[in-house]
Amino acid sequence: MKKILVLTLLFGYLAADTSAQDSEKAAIEEVITTLFDGMRIGDSSMVASAFHREAPMHTVYTNRDGNVVRGSGSLDGFLDAIGSPRENVWDEQILSVDVRIDADLASVWTPYKFFIDDTFSHCGVNSFQMAKLEGNWKIIYIVDTRRGSNCIGD
Repeated sequence: MKKILVLTLLFGYLAADTSAQDSEKAAIEEVITTLFDGMRIGDSSMVASAFHREAPMHTVYTNRDGNVVRGSGSLDGFLDAIGSPRENVWDEQILSVDVRIDADLASVWTPYKFFIDDTFSHCGVNSFQMAKLEGNWKIIYIVDTRRGSNCIGD
């Protein structure tokens, strides 16, 4: 009888924990969706809402000389680019989302393909670090890779 009670309590705890994790994952994925929907429609305020104000941005890519380099950008520069009037749609298509959570820290891995209107531009992977700040998930750091071929899923 004692074993049944312990197993019942353990199962209840695990079920509640899984439900809480699912809820947090959904909230995190909503932030990622907000970012890319905002990019698509050119809404810098929408995109800014996904980020912590001081989030650094980096990229890792192979330059024309064949060297792997790390590039840096600023959130302000990114938001200016998003909000600048343009005729084409920036469509970053996410191929999958892998979310890992520990307490108020999350890591999100999203392979993508980037299109300008319907024309393929590049592909790679985004790696987001996120934190739950004041009750809301925010991107606190992003680094991505960029390449013109050999995309995940091809």
